[in-house]
Amino acid sequence: MQIKAQKNSLLLLTKITTILFYTWIAETEGKVPALIVFGDSTVDSGNNNVLPTALKANFPPYGRDFMGSGKPTGRFSNGRVATDFYSEMYGLRPFVPAYLDPEYNIGDFAVGVCFASAGTGIDPATAGVLSVIPLLKQVELFEEYQARLAGYLGSEMAKQTISEGVYAISIGTNDFIENYFALATPRFLEFTPESYVEFLISLSRDFIIQIYMLGARKIGFTGLSGMGCLPLERNRNPMWGRPCIEEYNKVAREFNSKLQQMTDELCKALPDLQLRVAHLFDFFSNILENPSLYGFEDAQYGCCGTGTFELGYLCNEYTPFTCTDASKYVFWDAVHPTEKTSRIVAEFLMNTTFSKFK
Repeated sequence: MQIKAQKNSLLLLTKITTILFYTWIAETEGKVPALIVFGDSTVDSGNNNVLPTALKANFPPYGRDFMGSGKPTGRFSNGRVATDFYSEMYGLRPFVPAYLDPEYNIGDFAVGVCFASAGTGIDPATAGVLSVIPLLKQVELFEEYQARLAGYLGSEMAKQTISEGVYAISIGTNDFIENYFALATPRFLEFTPESYVEFLISLSRDFIIQIYMLGARKIGFTGLSGMGCLPLERNRNPMWGRPCIEEYNKVAREFNSKLQQMTDELCKALPDLQLRVAHLFDFFSNILENPSLYGFEDAQYGCCGTGTFELGYLCNEYTPFTCTDASKYVFWDAVHPTEKTSRIVAEFLMNTTFSKFK
């Protein structure tokens, strides 16, 4: 009875939060001039399409539910990703185009642009594993974007867009599951898990200062979720019931704690900086532990194929066993969430973080 009461209370809280959230949208629509995105595959909207990398998602069944078009855009999802929903919630366009996508131009990017690259990390060595765009290069693209924006909007309007725009950062998981714990670079020899976290936080600090110096002020940095509970990781141990890898989750929690400390320090040191950590770990853990409360039937496997290892080219139109209804699944492939999950996460983080900028 107690467990049932707790679940009913949680469901009621979720409904109340959603009502308050959409009330906020109605009140603030149009006040954010642009959404600018940095990060990895959680928010990449197609930049990897033009790169000489094996990590792509510009083919079916990726994108099969994208805005009714069924078009594979390069997003690692059956549809939209969280930042697309942020953009829509801010009253901007319903998706954020990739900066390197030749179908879009500076007129499109004036209200939203994505520099993210699937497979990248905070550590430049992580980007080298699959030959994708390092975070430093994303900053260089941002500088190029500013020059183009000034030519399109005029210097003063461009400056206002840069300073009043919201910056969404989603990055860090690959540094651990693709690099450190995968033994893909010498980082596991150079650092303990704890010192590697410190190293990543130092690089994150440098990155925030860089974009601050370029004019960014309203920045949301999404913390890590329970990466040890990704289907790709937990299905490494089928003999043991496919539990989450607690070592990975412990590192994620440590990273989030250090990220918050760094955020507090920078906000005190840099005038007018509004840097916020979008804490996701506990909320996403609750989705995995209570999937039915959010309308899901499966939180352990991905929709694509067997849902245990399929990712990128291994998740293709010829992959057998792919589900017919992705909305029943928390995960789309062995790493990435479905569009439905991304919408739920976006609503939560908008309510807790991305609606709090002044």
